[in-house]
Amino acid sequence: MTGFQRFAKLFCKGFFKNARGFHVLMWWMFIGAVGLQAQQQTDKHLSRRVKLPEVLKEVSGMTRLPNGDLWLLNDSNNSSDLYRVDPQTGKVVETRRLPVKNYDWEDLTHDPQGRMYIGDFGNNRNQRRNLRIFRYDPATQALDSIEFQYPDQKAFPPARQEDWNFNCEAFVFSNDSLHLFSKNVFVGNFITKHYVVPARPGKYTAELRDSLRAPNRVITGAALSSDGQTLALTGYIIGKKLGFIPSTTASVMYLTGFPKGRFLRGKMERKRLPKFLIARQYESVTQWTPGRWIVANEGRKPQVQSIWRAKR
Repeated sequence: MTGFQRFAKLFCKGFFKNARGFHVLMWWMFIGAVGLQAQQQTDKHLSRRVKLPEVLKEVSGMTRLPNGDLWLLNDSNNSSDLYRVDPQTGKVVETRRLPVKNYDWEDLTHDPQGRMYIGDFGNNRNQRRNLRIFRYDPATQALDSIEFQYPDQKAFPPARQEDWNFNCEAFVFSNDSLHLFSKNVFVGNFITKHYVVPARPGKYTAELRDSLRAPNRVITGAALSSDGQTLALTGYIIGKKLGFIPSTTASVMYLTGFPKGRFLRGKMERKRLPKFLIARQYESVTQWTPGRWIVANEGRKPQVQSIWRAKR
């Protein structure tokens, strides 16, 4: 208890000694105010925007571990590195090179034990047959893999581009399973499919559990709140106005009130993400603190790779 808190308690005792009930009420109101002030102080240290270094120009996945460490990764055509970043400055404070190929790393999540899961399942052309997820323990450096295939993909790729919905850039850990959310193509119907695979080494056929149409958005990142009650999805659309003016819009979509393990059946609330001329290519999201989220965008000139506070 701080000196100010002790003073306030003694003051309340003396002033309201003949009104104990009122004293108790005032004391708990004071404690609540202190808690709110602490939360506001935490938010002050979380800048609206923090620029990332050039090495994270193609940032595609991000997760904040239970110990507070913030880790990020790049997608295809980049090294097999995990980067621990100082969220206050954006500087890389640690790099971990993994002895596996970055075929197309697209997202990053973690379990309650602090093990990270690396989604090597990017599949823009819908023709990959080597989809996998790496499980990495930063404490012991143990590394293993989870291989999987989609139960509903019969052609590699499907004959019609409109049916290309076997790309994935978003997943979360929940209840000993990994929950994947597909990224549709822009010429598709904007449906994201929810697949589930066990969060343990092996070869699996994923379970197709659900689907949801996200109007005018393809899904590029996912994160689950620490209490498991909110799923956040990032998504964007690229198009043209008047047939020739580039136009993009990006959002974070929060789903709540869903049945256990049925995230896409929740109520959706959509929040627009910051843009400059055109929307940034946001591809990752993670929870910062309860009720607070951050997102990251890739660097595409004139835009710079950055971490942003997301509205909730």
